[in-house]
Amino acid sequence: MKKKLLIPFLVLIATAANASQFKTKAESAFLIDFDSGTEIVSKNADTLMPPSSMIKLMTLAVLFDELNAGNITMDTRFPVGDNADYRRPEWYPASKICLVTGQTITVRDLILGLIVLSGGDASMVVAEKLAGSEMAFTEKMTEKARSIGMKQSTFGNASGLPNPNNLMTSRELAILATHLISDYPEIYPLFATKRFEFKEHHTEWCREWGRTHTVNYNKLLFKMRGADGMKTGHTSDGGYGMVASAKVGERRLIGVINGFNGKGHDALANEMKKLLEYGFETTMNKVFFQPGDAVAEVPVWYGRENTVIATVEKTFAITVDKENGLKNLRVLARFDEPYPAPVYTGDKIGEIIAEQNGEVIARAPLVAKSTVKKVQFFGRVIKNIKVMFGWE
Repeated sequence: MKKKLLIPFLVLIATAANASQFKTKAESAFLIDFDSGTEIVSKNADTLMPPSSMIKLMTLAVLFDELNAGNITMDTRFPVGDNADYRRPEWYPASKICLVTGQTITVRDLILGLIVLSGGDASMVVAEKLAGSEMAFTEKMTEKARSIGMKQSTFGNASGLPNPNNLMTSRELAILATHLISDYPEIYPLFATKRFEFKEHHTEWCREWGRTHTVNYNKLLFKMRGADGMKTGHTSDGGYGMVASAKVGERRLIGVINGFNGKGHDALANEMKKLLEYGFETTMNKVFFQPGDAVAEVPVWYGRENTVIATVEKTFAITVDKENGLKNLRVLARFDEPYPAPVYTGDKIGEIIAEQNGEVIARAPLVAKSTVKKVQFFGRVIKNIKVMFGWE
């Protein structure tokens, strides 16, 4: 029997209606709430565009997976091959750490070099070490993208240097940012690093380069309270772009700008600051449940326990339009009753939904908080007898 359990809350809701109210000269802009996933601003969010160095976030995601799997550590040293040597012509005008063939570099320095210095040479080192070649590494990038729901993005290299196959949407860059924050909590704080000075340059030219290139290209870190990442990009054809995140109090927003033709990284940071502040100033959050919270108690048929607690996998929240979005909503837990045993921790056993005027405006799966095993044969017989005689 399908059951709906009304969870009494008076809540508020924000939709993407605010998107038309925010104006930007960037070709594409996208702003979401981290907890609820609600779109606050959306301008050409699904248009494929060159991501320039923002593509390095995917390079980092593949590298972070290797760290999480225990295949490497922060102190593991990667070799620098000929293709990453700073003297190659493609690296001369590009952002770089300034590496030379034959040296080695720690994973920690590669990460900071990618985040702070936007090192194209560092991306080549990662690609060749993890996949054997940059072309093979782009296949890993594509596989990773698809696994986290990025269906459109394509990759021609690991650095973001101009390539017709380097195409991403602002929406998918936000998906990637959300993944980096959620799935690598111990590594993510590195994105807030304001300065990085590489200590292992092998030529005098690189040592001089290193003395004058230590400050993060992400100027938002210096301009906005709560800003803690993530990555900028720039090409002469595509303009400036940025994926950014800021946390104010307990609330985090993720913003993406691409195709911005302002004057330098300071102007880009000012535009992103304006976007994020718009989100914080015009909307707020209502968080209902965190993972592990008891949302409902679901009866279990033929279980060694009579019920199992249903909870959420991720934070269940709704974003509020402060000015215009005040509405009465219903929040309901919906599940089949009774649920047949066995039930295993993490099994989907229902869903939680928020309705406004009879329309679903948010939903998320309900999962079992614990395991309930099935009773043995004679236990099931006794259970049937009890039901027949109305004893249960």
